[in-house]
Amino acid sequence: MPDHSAPLKLGADIWNQYTEWPRFRAAHQLADQLGYDSLWTMDHIYPPFEPSDGPILEPYMAMAPIAELTKRATIGVMVSANTYRNPALLTKMVTTLDHVSDGRAILAIGGGWSEHEHRGFGFEFGSGHPERLRWLREALPVVRGMLDGTAPTAAGDHYHMVEAHNVPGPVQEHLPILIGGSGPKVTLRLVAEYADICNIGGSPANVAEKDGILIRHCEAVGRDEKTVERSIDVGVPTIRDSRSEAFEARNELFALQGGQDPWLNQPTGTVDEVYDWLARYVELGYHHLVFYFPAPYDVMTMTRMAHEVRPRLQALIGS
Repeated sequence: MPDHSAPLKLGADIWNQYTEWPRFRAAHQLADQLGYDSLWTMDHIYPPFEPSDGPILEPYMAMAPIAELTKRATIGVMVSANTYRNPALLTKMVTTLDHVSDGRAILAIGGGWSEHEHRGFGFEFGSGHPERLRWLREALPVVRGMLDGTAPTAAGDHYHMVEAHNVPGPVQEHLPILIGGSGPKVTLRLVAEYADICNIGGSPANVAEKDGILIRHCEAVGRDEKTVERSIDVGVPTIRDSRSEAFEARNELFALQGGQDPWLNQPTGTVDEVYDWLARYVELGYHHLVFYFPAPYDVMTMTRMAHEVRPRLQALIGS
């Protein structure tokens, strides 16, 4: 079972699409001031939801100044598509982000999935998801080795590095790797082998099922599964004084995402209803809850989550 004594963490994944820099910057600063524990943005270069020709900020260029402008929360991109950047270069970038943030960076990575972005920008898409996961498997020893200062060499089918030095190394003694995804055969095995943090999504039943698979992979590689921090994407929250007000606000927010249809099954409603929604995951041992905040950013929800929902969730786990 996950470590049920792990502290509660709230993450803010502040979307970089359909926004402007001053508003994006202010949302991150507010989340940091409110006590959110992790700050993120999406690794996309086209808006990932239809229509895909709208405005979006490049994530790492956007998060570098956020690292300088914030004080306490960890900083990352949720999650970096391995196919968008050579993994040695990505490691160098995140190491620099660690210096800019004074030791608050997380390297979050996954296999990549958006064919539209790959084709549009000329990135290799491979023959399908299995091949991209093979590339990710090749990348991870390079990433971990460079973060640890071992100057790894790679001569696989896809990547070829020769003594990839990473100087200066990270500020953190052990800069954490987060792996996003919950594929039962490959992705969760890679989590067991390389990740400090997992990140998945889905219903409580789906999370419980995938967590059981992760535990079995940890047993197979001889790892204490409690050393894997459990994080989960819980969607776009909307908190108002009534359920009807919350759904109205949610619909208005999605309409500003290029007319995107509102997502279903999101934590939407009163404080009590949102608490009940999130408590199901906390009770499973998933204590790092990452929320999506689309522009123009729902300050009311962001604030009430921190001030009203968080204390109740902390009481649930006795912290």
